[in-house]
Amino acid sequence: MTEARTLATNRPRHALPLDLVRGFLIGSAELVPGVSGGTVALVTGVYEQLIDSAHHVVSAVRRLVTGPDRLASARAELKRTDWFLILPVLAGMATALVTIAGLMGSFVTDHPELSRGLFLGMVAVSILVPLRMMPAGHRPAWVDVVLVALVAVATFWTVGLAGGGAEADPSLVVVFGAAAIAICALVVPGVSGSFFLLTVGLYTTTLEAIDGRDLVYLAVFAAGATLGLASFVQLLNHLLDHRRRTTLLVMVGLMLGSLRALWPWQSVPETSADGEAHGPGALLAPYAPVAGPVLLALLGAAVVLVLVVVESRANRDAPA
Repeated sequence: MTEARTLATNRPRHALPLDLVRGFLIGSAELVPGVSGGTVALVTGVYEQLIDSAHHVVSAVRRLVTGPDRLASARAELKRTDWFLILPVLAGMATALVTIAGLMGSFVTDHPELSRGLFLGMVAVSILVPLRMMPAGHRPAWVDVVLVALVAVATFWTVGLAGGGAEADPSLVVVFGAAAIAICALVVPGVSGSFFLLTVGLYTTTLEAIDGRDLVYLAVFAAGATLGLASFVQLLNHLLDHRRRTTLLVMVGLMLGSLRALWPWQSVPETSADGEAHGPGALLAPYAPVAGPVLLALLGAAVVLVLVVVESRANRDAPA
């Protein structure tokens, strides 16, 4: 277990307001195609603690269903969960989804250049976070560079395949499956769950369901997300523990490649039947507005840089 995870169990209760804000930021990020909630969790310093806590919850459920002494072993796993972190973060995420889904959808749709500029700056600087978390390497540096480049190129190409259309009346089976995959994207920095929904035509539909309180749609989506999270978080937790450097390098590549979705100046995708401008189109040279996206990119970069510095100092000053 890493030092960061060990310290998580000693989390002070007075951190509750800050964790609520962290959850709100993570939830807000997941509403934006191209921005990863996992990236925000990394920047705000709670990524590994959240993954570790989710791992214990999933293990508790599994032990409750199978294995000897089910109740006692499940209770032991739940005791290892950092509830003082995970509950306020989840509450903050839920608050963001309920309160600003419509507003965020409008911002991304009505001001695509400005919104992409802001998030481009934020995600670009966020790449510093996994780089700072990496342990020392034991292989030639060029191998790491090639790995990052291959993942970045693959991600760049995959992002360019997405369209911006909306599926007006999707099958609930499709909603279930899409949610299971999108939630996996939530926990991987550089991979946007909202962007995946945009790719399969469920981004606008899902935002409308949240904003309109479509309980049937939301229940099916939540069930799919729960299954996806339970299946994926165990693997990710194992990789962070046993293949930490390689896993973080892959995250760097994913974040680099995902910047393709956030270049401010893009054409409207031809496949966007509803005329919305929030999908990835062809990359274009800067056109008006130019100053707004550039200034917002600098603002986003500055905000993340401040968060990284504050988190770094907090970790340095934390008791061993």
